[in-house]
Amino acid sequence: MKKASNNPAITPAHRVGEVKEYYFSSKLKEIAALNANGADIISLGVGGPDCPPHDDVIDTLCAEARKPGAHGYQPYVGLPALREAYAQWYQQWYNVQLDQATELLPLIGSKEGILHTTLAFVNPGDSVLVPNPGYPTYTSVSRLAGARILYYDLNEEGHWEPDFDQLEQLAADNDIKLMWVNYPHMPTGKTASRQLFERLVEFGHRHGIVIVNDNPYSFILNDTPLSILQVEGARDIAIEMNSLSKSHNMPGWRMGMVASNSTFINWILKVKSNVDSGQYKPMMLAAVRALQCDRQWYDSINATYAPRRRAAEELMDALGCHYDPEQRGLFLWGRIPDNETCSEAFAQRVLDQARVFIVPGFIFGSNGNRYIRISLCATEATIQQATQRVKQYLDK
Repeated sequence: MKKASNNPAITPAHRVGEVKEYYFSSKLKEIAALNANGADIISLGVGGPDCPPHDDVIDTLCAEARKPGAHGYQPYVGLPALREAYAQWYQQWYNVQLDQATELLPLIGSKEGILHTTLAFVNPGDSVLVPNPGYPTYTSVSRLAGARILYYDLNEEGHWEPDFDQLEQLAADNDIKLMWVNYPHMPTGKTASRQLFERLVEFGHRHGIVIVNDNPYSFILNDTPLSILQVEGARDIAIEMNSLSKSHNMPGWRMGMVASNSTFINWILKVKSNVDSGQYKPMMLAAVRALQCDRQWYDSINATYAPRRRAAEELMDALGCHYDPEQRGLFLWGRIPDNETCSEAFAQRVLDQARVFIVPGFIFGSNGNRYIRISLCATEATIQQATQRVKQYLDK
């Protein structure tokens, strides 16, 4: 007879119950299972560039990896050459001068930086402003930190910009520590103006709220990259994160950075140095080479995305969706037909009938429930094939 255990039931930390498995983690497993059974799903979901970095970046990685001294632990603050390269990149493309020693910090991807920044500024119970719709990680990380999440509305009628009357009301009624913004915006493709950044900085100063701009999309189909740090006085209250994932086709390399005043950077470093370690030296040196790319590089990646974007617009048309042609970034955001019940049901029907995976907008917040998102990280031919499937198989 098996003896009964006297051990109490083991349960996870409360924070585990506050979050779900990341949508793309679970959905892509489902699609992989369907494909294993012969479904042949065309995936237009994740925004992971499918093209390689510049040849010189790969050559640098390979050459440096062969050196005997390349494989040891590296500084938590990154190589001086990498910090210098990030600073020069910001000077060249954003006209923002940063002290490479104190005002920027390399990150193992900006997604990780969201956690580091949140833990550096937010105590359990503190309020955080999160955009609706917006990147789901802002919500999940805030929940893991025990923060009180206050959603601020972005909508088509307001051109996907914050309603400052709503922000003032939220700030009057709550003690807010942090506000997440993301321009060019994911998922809507809305770009910021200098005036919008100025209003956000002024709002942050007046209420003592740290404004964090997540800025990985500013080079994609966009001729005028902007940084919130261009605004006078922004460095005193604002933080900006950036990444080479989209701008340099390096999503798997996990090369990102955060920039702000030296005090904020030091607080973030205190968290980061206790959570992760320095990056692989050959990858950092290859990232230095990536950051030295000239205008021809950015023109070349946009020459790839431009026809894909046109193909995605044709797919939106075939789906009967409305979209703003002024969008920028790696995705196309469209409003579903009025006769459809919601984005989740619509996207599932497209998957079931046409074997095409598009992202339902509800995962980005309630204000995305009438929208879908198409990734440009598939070849033009693949997107065109998806359009043909929709025309052939989808019941209208």
